[in-house]
Amino acid sequence: MLKSRLIPVLLLKNGVLVRSEGFSIHQVIGNPIHEVERFNEWNVDELLYIDISCDDEYDLRRSDARIAELSNPLQILERVSKTCFMPLTWGGRIRSIDDMRERFSRGADKITINSAAIDQPQLIGEAARLFGSQAIVVSVDVKKSPSGFYEVYRGGRTGTGMPVKEWVAEAEQRGAGEIFLQSIDEDGMAEGYDCKLIRQVCEQVDIPVICCSGVGRFEDYTAGIEAGASAVAAANLWHFKELADRAGKRALRQSGINVRM
Repeated sequence: MLKSRLIPVLLLKNGVLVRSEGFSIHQVIGNPIHEVERFNEWNVDELLYIDISCDDEYDLRRSDARIAELSNPLQILERVSKTCFMPLTWGGRIRSIDDMRERFSRGADKITINSAAIDQPQLIGEAARLFGSQAIVVSVDVKKSPSGFYEVYRGGRTGTGMPVKEWVAEAEQRGAGEIFLQSIDEDGMAEGYDCKLIRQVCEQVDIPVICCSGVGRFEDYTAGIEAGASAVAAANLWHFKELADRAGKRALRQSGINVRM
């Protein structure tokens, strides 16, 4: 029986780590290099970094918290990969095969794409053929309308009109190895996953689904797995809870879920 995975998500903006709320409010919380060193000592299964910066180069004047000698996300990726002792997925500002190749060469084990997959769906298949489906994660940002319609958003900002079930099915058919599912509505709310959304997606695809957005307590992980996800992820919780790896795994194990301890 496959073990369920527990994955921290680190959001990188202008060279520093941030917490997110609603995909629009970002609060600086730390140093991206120091954080991976901390996770190396914890019992996590993978690590997922997403660069949400608006620019390819960082403005070094923006924050005293960033690392002065690292002026772009690729330099941070290279530094992170040298100290990361677990599978590392990297996302953000990936628009082409060359961008993917660059990230793999800098140490990423997997890449995740969002806007590029929507704008160029054929890119999923091309990437899967070159690098293997297991290395290609399609990130899907979803917003729920008042009527209950789950709409895919491009990069978490712009509605596409696409139903989420339709898009995840296409992503799988084109060669995606995993879906990274995020709820814009639940992001930063700490009220638990949108389990209805997770069920809809997991019933639509056969590839693993990583669910994210909304975790406020360790027991929320169980609901994500019970809704069908293969892996549960969170961002903000990891920065504000002590021993978040052990407590998260313990909560899953106590619910009868098979995890690596």
